[in-house]
Amino acid sequence: MRPTGKLHLGHLAGALDNWVKLQASYECFFMVADWHALMSEYENSGVIREYAIDNVVDWLSVGIDPEVSTIFVQSCLREHLDLYMIFSCLVPLSWLERVPTYKEQLKEIKNREIHTYGFLGYPALQAADILIYNADAVPVGLDQLPHLELTREIARRFNHIYKKSLFKEPADLLTTTPKLLGVDGRKMSKSYNNTIDLSETEVSLKKKVMSMFTDPTRIHKSDPGHPDKCNVHDYYKVFFPDAALRVANECKESQLGCRECKEGLAERLNQMLKPIREKRRDLLSDKKKILKIIEKGNIRAQTAASAMMAKIKETLKYEL
Repeated sequence: MRPTGKLHLGHLAGALDNWVKLQASYECFFMVADWHALMSEYENSGVIREYAIDNVVDWLSVGIDPEVSTIFVQSCLREHLDLYMIFSCLVPLSWLERVPTYKEQLKEIKNREIHTYGFLGYPALQAADILIYNADAVPVGLDQLPHLELTREIARRFNHIYKKSLFKEPADLLTTTPKLLGVDGRKMSKSYNNTIDLSETEVSLKKKVMSMFTDPTRIHKSDPGHPDKCNVHDYYKVFFPDAALRVANECKESQLGCRECKEGLAERLNQMLKPIREKRRDLLSDKKKILKIIEKGNIRAQTAASAMMAKIKETLKYEL
């Protein structure tokens, strides 16, 4: 994950819950992608370290186990940039220019200058992040499949040029990202100031939930509701599916008003986040412990990455 802001419920539903489950089946490497953050946040680079530590605290709080998985910071391992440099010499420019998300970001992001060499080349750095560990699989959403396919193409090109099957072609572990919009009904994004963060207090969470848009056609409680058009009901479906059907029926039958519905959601979300808040408090009471976890993870990642880099340099017949 790129440390560009606080993690929110969208991250929990879309990635973190899945990450926790993956630990039971795979040897997992979870990376703080701070070089990737710098590619878009270079004018505000001072916040990256703060968000990096805060993001790791959230990972640990939701169940990422540093004794089982490797948590590390991208910029602490030079092997990532070494392999990125090698890839930048052999990846055709046209491969980078055709990445769908690159073209989309150029259209969407207007408040920052991202027409840069680094931003164009970030898929090659992503490939280096994956292939330096010779990964078997990468958890991705549908929108990220083109990035992973580019990684496989880079692996094939390297293997073809140097006549050696060094890199595996990593498989995709497709994850279904549930529909979860921000409190204003738009895409959940810190730039829109419409997120519900994992670190919210009970008071701030309730305030945000009570501000959420509901069914725009329902003016009075006596009016029948349309839960399929209500953002609040989407939250019930994602986080509390057992209650979602009852809430939907009561809404349709004018038995449950929007205010009551939002109060119920806020109460449930606060209960869900309570253990996460408590774990966050414990971790933040001893920041040295967090840094030690990261340092230990960096060493574990370094061991794996340096071993792979030795094989890469042997294949290139290149060593200064």
